[in-house]
Amino acid sequence: MTTAALAEQHARQSHPAPSSLPEPGYAARLAHVSKSFGPQQILDDIGLDVAPGEFVTLLGASGCGKSTLLNLVAGLDRPSAGEIDVPGGRPALMFQEHALFPWLTAGRNIELALKLRGLPKSERREEAERLLGLVRLRGAHRKRVHELSGGMRQRVALARALAQDSRLLLMDEPFAALDAITRDVLHEELTRIWAETKVSVLFVTHNVREAVRLAQRVVLLSSRPGRIAREWEVGFPQPRRIEDTDVAGLSVEITEQLRGEIRRHGRHD
Repeated sequence: MTTAALAEQHARQSHPAPSSLPEPGYAARLAHVSKSFGPQQILDDIGLDVAPGEFVTLLGASGCGKSTLLNLVAGLDRPSAGEIDVPGGRPALMFQEHALFPWLTAGRNIELALKLRGLPKSERREEAERLLGLVRLRGAHRKRVHELSGGMRQRVALARALAQDSRLLLMDEPFAALDAITRDVLHEELTRIWAETKVSVLFVTHNVREAVRLAQRVVLLSSRPGRIAREWEVGFPQPRRIEDTDVAGLSVEITEQLRGEIRRHGRHD
């Protein structure tokens, strides 16, 4: 299944009926979550809460199970053990690839998500325009995917994820394929959009400075099997820059811990 088709399938399943029960004080909760594929254990006894409106980055070496964990929270796979609770319904998911349908315009890609959400046809165009404005792409409604730069495609993908109106946004290394300048700009945009929308974010990355720049909390996974090795609260205010002294200082500390985890588990990613 292509990434675009996977994104559509996920969006189709993202809107359960509303509940009258009081909401718990978290956007996602993982309790004793483990995942194995045959004899190979990928994740072991993960316990993690994401608070409403919190921005959490999940960091670790390649192959430590970051994307597997995100897929479990997204509902694309089931844990081998433990429980996952996402009280606001299935979260929105943004991939490393933009996963846009190339035969649709930017606006129509967003409108498709709105259609799957159940928004009336009469309201979709206006809402798609609003979301394009939110990601600073006003006027791009009629542009085809091939007419957009890599950074613009990821902005449209972000707008489409936000169109699902989920309370939790999962992001799987969405800026990894972009050049440094484009990535820097999108860091700024994502921070602004997160502050405006108050959505909870669980963001997977292997880039330590990216993790520190964006997050309120950085969670480090050990190498396989992935376990939570350590967490850091990032107390200095937004907006931040990659080159900020505070960002650089905490990044050095986290990098040393990451290197220790890699050495401990005999990996050389």
